[in-house]
Amino acid sequence: MVNRQEQRLKGLSVFLPSHNEEGNVERVVRGFLGELPRVADSYEVIVVDDGSRDRTGEIADRLAAEDSHVRVVHHEVNRGYGAAVISGIRAAREPYVLLCDGDGQFDPADVQLLAARIPAFDVVVGRRARRADHLVRRFNGKAWTWLVRRLFDVRVTDIDCGFKLIRRDLLEGLELRAKGAMISTELMARLVARGAKVDEVDVKHLPRLVGEQSGANLRVILRAFKELFALRGELRAESDPDRNSKSAHSCGRSSD
Repeated sequence: MVNRQEQRLKGLSVFLPSHNEEGNVERVVRGFLGELPRVADSYEVIVVDDGSRDRTGEIADRLAAEDSHVRVVHHEVNRGYGAAVISGIRAAREPYVLLCDGDGQFDPADVQLLAARIPAFDVVVGRRARRADHLVRRFNGKAWTWLVRRLFDVRVTDIDCGFKLIRRDLLEGLELRAKGAMISTELMARLVARGAKVDEVDVKHLPRLVGEQSGANLRVILRAFKELFALRGELRAESDPDRNSKSAHSCGRSSD
């Protein structure tokens, strides 16, 4: 078990993808504002309001007006979890970036557990020790992680855990395309392809107190599988320059 020893970071950006989280956003933001001074010399909390139809954006704007450490990114329409993650990454300004889902199911204090593994590792991923989700959701998560581990050699056991600490320079120029839940797989696969050293740490997973989890329908699941195998093809092509040059040569010959 990892000791909760304090490891100070030079700077930390926390971003919270949030959609219809009016009952959670203030509690989560204030939780991080109370915790981050213990972890980082400089810090910010970024709420990514992904086209919420409730008061999420309004509450986030008020918090930003009250505290200069809080910033808000607004999507005028709901663009999806992946788009919210991409916006959060682009908005981050500090040397380290923490992705934390905005639903209140993670304990801000657990950021110390992840920070304790820096600088030995470039990416530290939370692992939900006792996942507070229904059985079907837990089973789907394990099956998906099993598949991802075999396709991309990403050696983590909870690929979709929404609590990840990442060195920001590794994110620069990273081309992320997934707009939905596939973003977690794409993010980790591309970081591993860049040679990132990855560790995994047990974190608490709390029951959702307010709001509803978004469920994945059959269309979303099928799209995820399509994106998964497309990503595998892209990464294999990027890692095989000979294959790319042959493809380009073949295209050149066909145009003669």
